[in-house]
Amino acid sequence: MTHEEFPTEHPALVTCGLPYANGDLHVGHLRTYVSGDAFSRALRTLGQDVAFVSGSDMHGTPIAVNAAKEGVSPEAFALRHHEQYEETFPRFNVDFDNYGHTHDETNVELTQAFVRAWEENDHVYEREIQVAYDPEADQWLPDRYVEGECPYCGEHARGDECDEGCQRHLEPGDIVDPVSTLTGNPAEYREREHKFLRLSEFQEYLTGFINRMEGTSNAQNQPREWIEGDLQDLCITRDMDWGIDYPDDLDGGAEDLVLYVWVDAPIEYVASSKQYSERVGADTYDWEEVWTGDDSEIVHVIGRDIIQHHTVFWPSMLKAADYNEPRAVCATGFVNLNGKAFSTSRNRAIWADEYLQEGFHPDLLRYYLATAAGFERDVNFSWERFQERVNTELADVVGNFVNRALLFAARNFEGTPDAELTDETETRIAEAMDDYEDALNDYDVRAAGETAVALARYGNEYIQNAEPWKLDDAEAAPVIRDCVQLVKAVTVLLQPITPEKAEEAWDQLGAEGRAADATVGDCLQAPPESFPEPDGPLFEKIDDERVAELNEKLDERVAEATADGDETESDDTTEDTTMTDDTDTDAFEALADDRIDFGTFQDLDLRVGRIEMAEGIEGADDLLRLTVDIGIETRQIVAGLKGLHDVEDLEGTTVVVVANLERAELFGVESNGMVLAAGEDADLLTTHGDSEPGTKIK
Repeated sequence: MTHEEFPTEHPALVTCGLPYANGDLHVGHLRTYVSGDAFSRALRTLGQDVAFVSGSDMHGTPIAVNAAKEGVSPEAFALRHHEQYEETFPRFNVDFDNYGHTHDETNVELTQAFVRAWEENDHVYEREIQVAYDPEADQWLPDRYVEGECPYCGEHARGDECDEGCQRHLEPGDIVDPVSTLTGNPAEYREREHKFLRLSEFQEYLTGFINRMEGTSNAQNQPREWIEGDLQDLCITRDMDWGIDYPDDLDGGAEDLVLYVWVDAPIEYVASSKQYSERVGADTYDWEEVWTGDDSEIVHVIGRDIIQHHTVFWPSMLKAADYNEPRAVCATGFVNLNGKAFSTSRNRAIWADEYLQEGFHPDLLRYYLATAAGFERDVNFSWERFQERVNTELADVVGNFVNRALLFAARNFEGTPDAELTDETETRIAEAMDDYEDALNDYDVRAAGETAVALARYGNEYIQNAEPWKLDDAEAAPVIRDCVQLVKAVTVLLQPITPEKAEEAWDQLGAEGRAADATVGDCLQAPPESFPEPDGPLFEKIDDERVAELNEKLDERVAEATADGDETESDDTTEDTTMTDDTDTDAFEALADDRIDFGTFQDLDLRVGRIEMAEGIEGADDLLRLTVDIGIETRQIVAGLKGLHDVEDLEGTTVVVVANLERAELFGVESNGMVLAAGEDADLLTTHGDSEPGTKIK
């Protein structure tokens, strides 16, 4: 692993967390895969050698349980969903170089090779543990076959995770008062020999790893509780039939046991890259150089619910087998629907197939998911928000600029005018290229996409201010020359997020080859001399009637599912939790699902401030201009306090200020921060004691 800026001379691998082959895909699931695809495409525009791989997670107890309900084998059940995912991802322009699954021969062989390496390096031992057993069913109870009380927080929990409480990973035997999900009867604990990876031995290594690991702040900060605490060894075997067998050629083999699903699942990253290498040849891409060579760039793009597995378990597994550690882990936030969690049981979801059947282009959703928020922030999807982003950014800004620039150029100059690119526009494009590269080195796909939209916005303003339709050809030529160059740059920079639409723009420009093969350097390469008039705008607007129709369909589906008596909620992993009848469901979801990680909270710079002056703003009914002392400086902040507080009484009031909020302009007055208040009456937040202005709030 290196920490050189991208592009490096070393091969890169971008992976996405494996989708669990246990249900249909909805737009919430797609966020991780769109983000990973956009990031890998963007690295290629920098000139980075990169492969993009993933695969379906085929093992584990939920699949075994659901397969039994359908009366089919776990393999048949999981393969059906795997094939569905394999067909769905390309329809959203998620272009994996290889997409495998954990039950294929390559992953089985590699997983068992990993375990052999752990055994040879003395990282595995065997011990007797308490395992839940159902006397009535006469069988052992792995993971999801047992439920009970979390030993850490006391909440109801599954056998592998405290899903309703502290979210901690649980080992076999941890659950208090176990109950069998097979019969509903109390389970009993019996002694059973299992295999363990000496995870505790890697505590010092993991401390160093998490300090040098790049990626999102949630992935860097969330695991510290486990790494710096009492790190427990990991049980790597389970009592079930469905999974990869523990290698039977090892001394002290684990008869009738399979490997824990979180052993073979991440090894699919290695297996999938190996399959890709075998297909294209090691001269094109060498998987062994990536995983065991001197330097490589491995980036995992995952959902934030599996951070621990990728930053504690997985690097330890790699280290134990003498494989390279990842350079970065980027954990995406969740996607909510109209402010609530997706619920598969209530059909409150926008299904992947449904989105396409409604006739929407896949690149519209890609743009929304990739740029609606930073990697680690939650995205709230609604048809209204989707419409707004498509109309105001893609249609009004990007599509409008590309169409008007190329149309004017084709009609008046039959292509690119014979003129020099102006210094100002060249500088503006070069700055966008630098911003784009900086964003990718910060693992910020959203910011990378924004550079393209900002450049198109600049182009719209430029052509509007220059008014070339009022100029003669000689005067208009340099303006249109600049605009055509801007179209080319926008197309290159937006291609990773809207690849299909970028190819349309590339074709309209008459450029050779494909936009997908262009690099950032092509942003300033001269555009083609000639091209015809564009066929039409790249993006069509979505009208209000269409949005109303879509919301009506969604409401009808949810009402129908709820009327059927199903009162369960489901998250993006399609696991269910039951809400009691006296629970305020909407309020619970708002509190439970709209969460941020600790790292995101740390990004907020909250300071004690003191209001020095307050006055009204002309033309604004509810805004006040405040002068606030925050210790190191005095800030001007606009706040909606007029009519809710006596202006004269505000002077000298201690308040809490968000000091690192982006500057904004309201009614012509710049606001540099935000004063926090509670409720509709704007109850100002303050401190209990006499904290001085500038004191940081933790």
